[in-house]
Amino acid sequence: MCTVTYLPYRSGFILTHNRDEAPTRSPKEISREKIGDDILLYPRDTKAGGAWIVAAGSGKTACLLNGAFIKHTHEPPYRQSRGLLLLDFFKWPEPDDFFNRYVLDGIEPFTFLFFQPGTVCEFRWDGAQRYLKTLSATEPHFWCSPTLYPPEMQAKRENIFQNWLANNTRPDASSNILPRTIYRLHLTGSLGDPENDYVMNRGNRVQTVSVTQVVCEAGVARMRYHDLLEAHRDLRQISRKARTDGPRLRKEREDKNRT
Repeated sequence: MCTVTYLPYRSGFILTHNRDEAPTRSPKEISREKIGDDILLYPRDTKAGGAWIVAAGSGKTACLLNGAFIKHTHEPPYRQSRGLLLLDFFKWPEPDDFFNRYVLDGIEPFTFLFFQPGTVCEFRWDGAQRYLKTLSATEPHFWCSPTLYPPEMQAKRENIFQNWLANNTRPDASSNILPRTIYRLHLTGSLGDPENDYVMNRGNRVQTVSVTQVVCEAGVARMRYHDLLEAHRDLRQISRKARTDGPRLRKEREDKNRT
């Protein structure tokens, strides 16, 4: 996995994530969990118990892709699932402490993306070394997993996103993009190749099993989850007043006929 796009949006951002995985690990709904002083929203992996995208009441959002820069050799057993690492991140008060001090020995290579209004960080682990980079929070970004997509295919898939930006936005107006517009691209983006389209399928062994979107703006984060295999949908919102008030969570169910 996976395919991820980031768009600056109003006072925050839109993060949309296609999960490419074996078709047996998708939950029916979004989980809510308290970790420390924070409330987390995330779809829970039904096999390993971890997550691939998390939004928190503190304003932090993070997601995970398999692999760092190139396709690596899979060498199990590993000490723990990468998805559990994503949940552990929210136990650390300071992101930089996690990036610099979290023990990564025995964890398979990954790309970790961290977001909060005004901040975009890309943290990679190649199995031996850490790489941390800060990106512009005012520009769109695209990622896809190197374990499934070699560099030339990553470029072709990103070109779909860039063409979409050119056709749907002015160079200075990405903040006006509606969440549903980019969400639809994640369902329809195509190279004319079912094995490499945004919603992909490689002989039912690995396929796009879900789309998850986080819209963060004005102290509110909304998570939208769509299980593509069983047509389960969920929409939850988490908002904050003051730090001492703690987060409030509101859950809504989406109509199954909505896209």
